[in-house]
Amino acid sequence: MKFTALVAIIEDKDEEAAIDVAKEAGAGGVTILHGKNIGLEEKKVFFGLTLEENVSVLLFVLPRKLSLKVMKAIRTKFDLDNAQNGGLVFTLPLSHVAGLDTNELHKFEDDIKSMI
Repeated sequence: MKFTALVAIIEDKDEEAAIDVAKEAGAGGVTILHGKNIGLEEKKVFFGLTLEENVSVLLFVLPRKLSLKVMKAIRTKFDLDNAQNGGLVFTLPLSHVAGLDTNELHKFEDDIKSMI
């Protein structure tokens, strides 16, 4: 089975909703990283404090066939084709993977069989 890393960068407030959408589309476990979005434009300053957007980076390891389904679900739910929404989702091919839960592997196999 070939795997893909799906990375979704979304606003913190949408973190739980994005995880729910991904799980409904067939994703299993997720690793969540927290960060700040720094764009090309200068950030707003309020009483000497810089206002930065907090973001969540969701990292999923998925079978390649399932990754596009999950990506499409996140993309549609958060209207990521509209640059104004500030989110981003992309995939990266993985050549070697170790440490996946065997129960999750069986779930992936069942999901892919039902897609065929």
